[in-house]
Amino acid sequence: MESFITFTNQSQGRDRIFRATQYACALVKYLLRKDSTRKELLQKLRSLESNMSSGRKLFRLGNTVNSIDAAKKTLYLSDPVLRLCLTVANINRALYFICDNVLWARSLGFLKGIDKERWNLNANRYYFFSLVMNLTRDVYVIAQLMVQRSRERQFQQKVNQHLNESPDVACVIIPQLDAFLFLLIESLKNHPAVALDTIKNACDLFIPLDKLGIYQTNAGVVGMCGLVSSLIGILSVLKTSLKMKP
Repeated sequence: MESFITFTNQSQGRDRIFRATQYACALVKYLLRKDSTRKELLQKLRSLESNMSSGRKLFRLGNTVNSIDAAKKTLYLSDPVLRLCLTVANINRALYFICDNVLWARSLGFLKGIDKERWNLNANRYYFFSLVMNLTRDVYVIAQLMVQRSRERQFQQKVNQHLNESPDVACVIIPQLDAFLFLLIESLKNHPAVALDTIKNACDLFIPLDKLGIYQTNAGVVGMCGLVSSLIGILSVLKTSLKMKP
């Protein structure tokens, strides 16, 4: 209970709850879109989704500064790949929040003469580039874990035992592929934070891909991906050991 109270007292925690609710509404709306008897419910879901989106924009007002500060810190990472990926990701994230704040101010009438479509397009581009760099970091970390794991003598024995115990699988599936998948699973088994962060970023990637028209899906897929990534985000805030570091 104490961890939940601490979670809800954080602006980041409240943003995760709002985000999960927003995408849950989008998913349910898509599933009920053809049900003519649920028109009133659909209207309520649209209203709730809109309110959650507006609420999240308030929570994100200070995120530009946080992202710039995070970029300054990642500049001092010793690993050059992590330094490049995380710094570029944080810079793009900061630019995304700037666009988001401008769009929010425009919707309230504080800024006039702003091209909404152009700013929205730029926001999605920066969000997309940020996710791509975060996913690149995830793949790099996973590759490192797999290399470390493959060098362990105990793991070599485990792979041989696995292939010997599953001859049918080894015949049907390419042995090298089977060994690769086994190595991947074994490497991530002891590093759930890496696995969750990869799934989260992969799910989030469908959102800007759809909005930019690079890979268009539908509101149901976007809602599902957004909900899954939001739930993982909530879990990582509730349990800090599941948060990817750095």
